[in-house]
Amino acid sequence: MMASAAEAIADIEDGASVGIAGFGLSHRYPSTLISALAEKGTRGLTVYCNGLGQPGFPTGHVLAENHQIAHLVTCFSARPGVVSEAEKQIDAGEMTLEMVPQGTLVERMRAGGAGLAAIYTPTGFGSEIAEGKDIRYFDGRPYVLERAITTDFALIRAQQADHFGNVVFRGGSQNFNVSFAKAARVTIVEAEEIVETGAIAPEDVDLPGVFVTRVVPITVRMDIRNLPKRANRPPSSAKEYLGKPALTREQIGRRAAALLPDNSVVNLGAGLPVQVANWVRDRPVVLHAENGLLNYGGFATDEELDPDLHDAGGMFVTTRDGTSFFDSVTSFEIARGGRLYAVILGTYQVGANGDLANWSAPGMIGGGIGGAMDLAAGAQHVFTTLEHCDSRGRPKLVERCEFPLTMPNCVDAIITDLALLRRPSRGGRDPGRFTLEEIAAGFTVDEVLSMTGMSVDVADPVGVMQEAWL
Repeated sequence: MMASAAEAIADIEDGASVGIAGFGLSHRYPSTLISALAEKGTRGLTVYCNGLGQPGFPTGHVLAENHQIAHLVTCFSARPGVVSEAEKQIDAGEMTLEMVPQGTLVERMRAGGAGLAAIYTPTGFGSEIAEGKDIRYFDGRPYVLERAITTDFALIRAQQADHFGNVVFRGGSQNFNVSFAKAARVTIVEAEEIVETGAIAPEDVDLPGVFVTRVVPITVRMDIRNLPKRANRPPSSAKEYLGKPALTREQIGRRAAALLPDNSVVNLGAGLPVQVANWVRDRPVVLHAENGLLNYGGFATDEELDPDLHDAGGMFVTTRDGTSFFDSVTSFEIARGGRLYAVILGTYQVGANGDLANWSAPGMIGGGIGGAMDLAAGAQHVFTTLEHCDSRGRPKLVERCEFPLTMPNCVDAIITDLALLRRPSRGGRDPGRFTLEEIAAGFTVDEVLSMTGMSVDVADPVGVMQEAWL
């Protein structure tokens, strides 16, 4: 144990590589250690992270605001609605950027910590992430070569640690901490509670002390209840087309939930897909979140809010009987290992051939890959939930995607605020065109087709979306 964070990070010198754990905009960043590193002023850092977090708060963005980062390796370099200091520096050429899928990042860290040189992964094939990398085929399927990662330092946050370095995480807050710790030469842990060696039962240790170099007490915390939130249209409000209301965001989630069979394991992506959680209710549908939750429940009320219980979209959630927690490596083993019946993702565009484009749009510096590439590569089915047209009235369902691809030819079902379209599952052959199966009440088939930018078949008869969940 060390007396202060300043002492613990004193040997992080200019040019060092640092893995910084934490999830989303605000969840369990090592704010004490980040603040100390910002105060020290070390420059030229290579930073590995899921994302830099919420600007203006003690997250990784503090280091960007201090111009301490030279190279950023991340899953989220940009989010809609605001241009961060990091984006400005990347755009100006002051900071270089490498975008990496979330599951690939933790697997590269896991490999580095395990003494491996590289891995082959199905994630990223068919996207610009795979450009220039070695592609090999195993059993007829393409895999991308990714180099393992090791770092000089890792900064992580824990609920409890002992003087031997054994660490306990709480709830869904293991995420990146474990793989980042194992990949680092020096792992520094800030802990909410530091106890004597032996006070933590052996079976409760989430990270053994052999992977931990230093432990310090937490002195800097984030008030997650009062963080600013990006302005979204309320889930209960409906967008209008041709002067008529379409489905609300809640209703899109409700229709998507009705597509899920009992006993299926389903991942919900960030954004609109999280609405599905409230419509699963007491059905035997198991929800999976890539930050490390399985079989969680609907949204938490203010009274139920627990900072260590959140989904991958940052929504605070409840537990159900049988809920389990784990780190992100295990989470992506579930995803890539074929154990997901479906992943439900938000997207910018879907192509007529099932191409998915959901991580970057014009004007973004990099973008937000998150876990989408891993999830699309591993799930048995890919569903997308989105609004039928963008804010300028342009179709999001297009003949050919103009935005960078997440994965080609992967989408099986599209649920918009105007329509449900499906095509036969991939199954090793060309599944053909999407079929318009349902439309929102109050609209005609011709009206929906007029706002659809891809060629589709039309079912006979076409159903009504609102009637499908009655």
